[in-house]
Amino acid sequence: MKIPRTVAVCLLVSLLFGGTALAHKVNLFAYVEAGKVHTESYFPDGRPVEDGKVLVYDSGDALLLEGRTDQEGLFSFPIPKVDDLKIVIDASMGHKNSFELKKAEVEAGK
Repeated sequence: MKIPRTVAVCLLVSLLFGGTALAHKVNLFAYVEAGKVHTESYFPDGRPVEDGKVLVYDSGDALLLEGRTDQEGLFSFPIPKVDDLKIVIDASMGHKNSFELKKAEVEAGK
């Protein structure tokens, strides 16, 4: 069976550059508890994001607050607004991700 040339090229490209895509990945998890939003940020190898910039936006993309992760990749803050919240982690050098907290989750955690 002969593999079409385009399939072979796509396979080769994904093998060559697949590791590069993972190199810029960063994980972000957020939850609400007792009136505060808690975030955890870490790289795929488990290392915490130290001093990563955290930005929090409302549903209208207005910046509500910003802060920095600690040595364990953690950042917590009081609920700034009962709304859908978009939390962004910028760990520098292209490492960036976001997490969406729905309004219902924010309300339930108050």
